[in-house]
Amino acid sequence: MLDMNEENSSIIESGNRRSDATTHIYFLGIGGIGMSALARFYKSKGYMVAGYDRTESPLTKQLEKEGIIVTYEDAISAIPEAFLDAVHTKIVRTPAVPTDSTIYQYFVEHKFNIHKRSEVLGFATKPMQALCVAGTHGKTTTSTMLAHLLYQSEVSCSAFLGGISNNYGTNLLLSSESDYVVVEADEYDRSFHQLTPYMSVVTSVDADHLDIYGDALHYREGFEHYTSLIKKGGALVMKKGIEMLPQLQEGVRLYTYGLDSSADFYADNIRFEGLAIHFDFHTPSASLVDLTLNTPIYFNVENSVAAMAVAWLVGVSDEALRLGLASYKGVWRRFNITNIRTTENHPNSNGFIHIDDYAHHPAELEASINAARHLFPNKQITGVFQPHLYTRTRDFADDFARVLSMLDEVILLPIYPAREKPIEGVTSGMLLSRITADKKALVVKEEVVEYLFNEPREVVMTLGAGDIDRIATQLQTLKVNT
Repeated sequence: MLDMNEENSSIIESGNRRSDATTHIYFLGIGGIGMSALARFYKSKGYMVAGYDRTESPLTKQLEKEGIIVTYEDAISAIPEAFLDAVHTKIVRTPAVPTDSTIYQYFVEHKFNIHKRSEVLGFATKPMQALCVAGTHGKTTTSTMLAHLLYQSEVSCSAFLGGISNNYGTNLLLSSESDYVVVEADEYDRSFHQLTPYMSVVTSVDADHLDIYGDALHYREGFEHYTSLIKKGGALVMKKGIEMLPQLQEGVRLYTYGLDSSADFYADNIRFEGLAIHFDFHTPSASLVDLTLNTPIYFNVENSVAAMAVAWLVGVSDEALRLGLASYKGVWRRFNITNIRTTENHPNSNGFIHIDDYAHHPAELEASINAARHLFPNKQITGVFQPHLYTRTRDFADDFARVLSMLDEVILLPIYPAREKPIEGVTSGMLLSRITADKKALVVKEEVVEYLFNEPREVVMTLGAGDIDRIATQLQTLKVNT
């Protein structure tokens, strides 16, 4: 990676045109959720924006509709000519694109200014009051909920989200009326160490990304260092009971949240009514009773408490909190429920309930499966899981097997490698052999939709962080012929 010089870094940092020569920004891995938000941001600031991604997706198609050039061939000839000028073009890359990529090597050899996504996000948000959400689990839902609470209120905000908000159909919100920006703080590759939070939530520190951190201790230390970056006068809102010793600067306030009345912010009187949850929310000095959350997943109550805590701390009114929570519609691929309808005289003629979820860590899978059991206690649940990364599958194989065995039926897809090379002995077959569910199978991605329709099923969950979303889309749009 090449360092930015001081003059050029100010352009990326503020996102505004300056006196230097930069007019174009090229994104390597533009289809990633974080990369696409940055691409949209810089296009909104007047830059010419283009990028490469390995495969076409609904997100890259939408970027193209918004006037961003996206190419899918790892070849110099595919790069628009205007972006081949190192004087006028900066490069933003994600680690998901390997360093032996033809395009990446070209930019290195021709001495383009190349920056990691995390650097650029840090530069873009540093001048603002960043409200960050970090944690192994729940950060996308919590940050998207926080952004909605602020955006629809008198406080307002901009936001760089780690998922597509169902309220707004995008992962980027822009506001000219607020200095607050909501940011999902990603721990992968220590990316969140590039941020300068004004306030932050930490939802959990369950070990993950051990290919980066080595072990659970160093993973936790990564979060502890992150808390030291919170600005003086800011605040940390930390889930009560997590094993972390925050390293706060003098003048940073510390709060806890959870479902325990000993926390500073907490919920109680939790009750389900149909597909809604009602609960009471308590702050250090006040209570809001009978709030409504229309995403009927128990663990979202805790995420709501975290989001509302930060919103309350920055001045969102009680009425705006109430209205914002009730109107929150969730995040794409975060426990989205769809009824799949099929035609008559088919093995699945009555259709099935489909739940699509991004869960890719054992703890996330367990929470998602438990939520499905709670909502549909008398139905058989089939889980289609695509393991994400060889290293994660290796490091948590026993935990994955234990959690997936909670399902009535398990269908495994081959491991989605993302940025990784295969590891000998680490396969979906290895994982399948450890699963104790009575009904289990390994099915290639191209055949899984047909496999799901070969016999009646009641609840089908598609689970994982790779490209299993394509299967979810197929299921939701498929018309079965008799």
